[in-house]
Amino acid sequence: MPVNTTSGGSQRWRKLQAMAWLALGQEARALQVFDAMLAQQPDDAHALASRAHHRAQAGQRAAAIADLQALVAAHPRRSAADWFNLGFLLEADDRPAEAAAAFRQAVALDARLDRAWYGLGLALIRTGQPDEAVAALQRNTELQPMSPYGWYQLARLHASRENGAEALKIIRHLRGFEPKVAAQLERETGLTG
Repeated sequence: MPVNTTSGGSQRWRKLQAMAWLALGQEARALQVFDAMLAQQPDDAHALASRAHHRAQAGQRAAAIADLQALVAAHPRRSAADWFNLGFLLEADDRPAEAAAAFRQAVALDARLDRAWYGLGLALIRTGQPDEAVAALQRNTELQPMSPYGWYQLARLHASRENGAEALKIIRHLRGFEPKVAAQLERETGLTG
């Protein structure tokens, strides 16, 4: 039986090859396959996302960012996770304004993506937009009420804005399920009660 040599057929075959190499722990070979896929079809979403993931894991942040930027440019509505991943790497690369824009795209595609709201809150804090950061972190805590991370950042933000009453409410709330985080906030802010 002849092998399908059309673009779609060979891309599917290469995708299977890459998955096999990854399953065998041969990441370098899988990356070669992703490179070949992208040489044939530069906007292949799977290849871009996969290569970005593996580049990020290898510490090649700039290359991973470039892949994710190409991915969201070619497929802007494909996945909120694509935008989140881009925002995450941009934030790690000390590019908070660009990260905030990526996180905004992520929550526009999926308003329930709690980690994108958290990332947006952190990026907005770093870009000096505290009112918007409060709103983003509040949305994060609505979606993940038992996760201490959003609460912690929200309390610190309130305390830095001299809104001790709101920060203290959060500290009291955290005592109910994350007493160590509440104690850390008390030490950092000087607020107790």
